Amino acid sequence: MEIQEFIQGWDKDPGGAKDIFITLKNLLEELDDTTIAFKARPGVSYSMRGVKGSQKRPLFVMVDVIDDDPDNRWLSVCFYGDSVTDPDEVGDFVPEGLLGEDGFCFDVEPEHKEYICDRVKEAHSKAV
Repeated sequence: MEIQEFIQGWDKDPGGAKDIFITLKNLLEELDDTTIAFKARPGVSYSMRGVKGSQKRPLFVMVDVIDDDPDNRWLSVCFYGDSVTDPDEVGDFVPEGLLGEDGFCFDVEPEHKEYICDRVKEAHSKAV
């Protein structure tokens, strides 16, 4: 499944996660030296990963659409722990939570959209 097909088939969105997902997708498409990888695991998650071509790590952000209830999906956005700050203390530190490395994960609410976009830009700027 391709990312556009997934978005087009996403009909029910009572929590506003789809809008935030599209915003983050558009942001990733605008960032220099960045590609998007997409992995579909229906019933579990749909994972959009921002990959910076010049970095050694396999990604700099992972945006997971949690699909345990397809009628009420939600977003979890994760970064490597050393790649973002969390001045508003919105996220959770997750030991070994991102591909075996310490991470910061944010369960995204609509009011956090700009805050998460800022974290994506920060992680992109620190990706090496």
